[in-house]
Amino acid sequence: MQNAMKNLPVTVDEYLESELTAPVKREYINGYVYAMVGSSRRHNLLAMRLGRLLGNHLEGSCCDVFGSDMKVRAGAETEDVFFYPDVMVSCNRGSENPYVEEQPKLIIEVLSRTTEQHDRLTKLEAYTQIPTLEEYVLVSQYEFLVDVYRRSGEHWQSERLGERDRIQLTSVDFELSVLDVYKDIIGVV
Repeated sequence: MQNAMKNLPVTVDEYLESELTAPVKREYINGYVYAMVGSSRRHNLLAMRLGRLLGNHLEGSCCDVFGSDMKVRAGAETEDVFFYPDVMVSCNRGSENPYVEEQPKLIIEVLSRTTEQHDRLTKLEAYTQIPTLEEYVLVSQYEFLVDVYRRSGEHWQSERLGERDRIQLTSVDFELSVLDVYKDIIGVV
């Protein structure tokens, strides 16, 4: 995980206000602000492809697809956590804050070597505390590999999918092959 930008904790309101004019995107975890690192060409292509496929599928529905410029509030009720997911779907058009989504159905993160542990541990823990979240998807940018975490009642189940598998995103009633995710993206495997 990135280093905290400040040693002293800041409030949620201070973070949200400063984020409006910050020169870089920053995540927030219980009072501490962390600068985000840039992403690779392949990372961006994968995120944009997934956003485009989902956007086409959800066109005309009450759901919206967001890219990595929309914050999500995550964590348990006693925590204050804000992340910028690579792709997020929400069917909540009545949000009070135009910069923060609090009711996502689906979150997708594209893994990189520097963020994979953070995505698999810290973000998994925080995202699965969001009451409306139904699926959390991790997409490797180095091999044909997709991990889907799906809410099943009070618990979460995980499924690892490879090159010959199909991804069923039940949260948005969408199915595609793993190879469809990586189509036309040079440099994966």
